[in-house]
Amino acid sequence: MRPGLILCAVVTLAVVVSGCGQKVMVPPRIDLKEHEVVGIIEFDSPSEGELEEYVTRKFTEAIRRDQGMVRIAQLGSEMVVLEGVGGDRLDPTTFKALGDKHSVSTIITGELVVSDIRPEVTITPWFGFASLAAEVDATLSVQMVETSSGASVWSSSASATERVGEVSIFGGEHFSFDAEDPDDAYGKLVDALVEKTTRDFRVTWKRK
Repeated sequence: MRPGLILCAVVTLAVVVSGCGQKVMVPPRIDLKEHEVVGIIEFDSPSEGELEEYVTRKFTEAIRRDQGMVRIAQLGSEMVVLEGVGGDRLDPTTFKALGDKHSVSTIITGELVVSDIRPEVTITPWFGFASLAAEVDATLSVQMVETSSGASVWSSSASATERVGEVSIFGGEHFSFDAEDPDDAYGKLVDALVEKTTRDFRVTWKRK
C-alpha cells in the first residue's frame, strides 16, 4: 500500500476511535426528591377533547422515568383545585393554600395551546362537520412552583408541528380532538412536546 493511502487509513481510524469514546451518564439536572411531595394540576388546554388528561399523564410518566421512587400527587383540574381552597386564580396565596391542603411542597402546572390547524378535509354536508386529519402547531408551557413562597422554581416550554388524526371541525372554525385512541391520533405530537419539556428531569449521556 502506498504511504499516502496508509496515512489516510490511520487518520480515518483515529477519527473513528475518538468518536467512539466511552459514554458517561449525566444525572438529571433536577432531583425531584428535593421537591417532594410534588403535586400536579391537570394541564389546561383551550382545545376541546381529552388532551388535558392525556398530556398530563404523559408528562408525569416522563418526569418519573429516571427519578426513582418519587411521591407525586394528582390534584385534579385547575377548576377543582381552586374550588377546593376558595381561590379564583393560581397566585402565591392559592399555591400556599394548596400546599397546606394537600401537603405538597411544589406544584407543577402546564398549558397546551394548539393553533394553526391545517385540515385535510372531507366535507360531510348532511351533518355540518367532518372527521379528519390535520397538521397542527402546538406549544406546551410548564412550570414548577414552590408552595411555601409561591415562587416559580423551574419552567420550560416547547413547540412542535405534527400530523394528528380524528379531529372534528364544526362550522369551519371550532374543532375538537375526539379520538378513541389518543396514542394513535395525537400521541406523536404529545410525545414530541413532552420529550422537550422534561429534559431537566431525565438522565442524559455524553462522551468522555
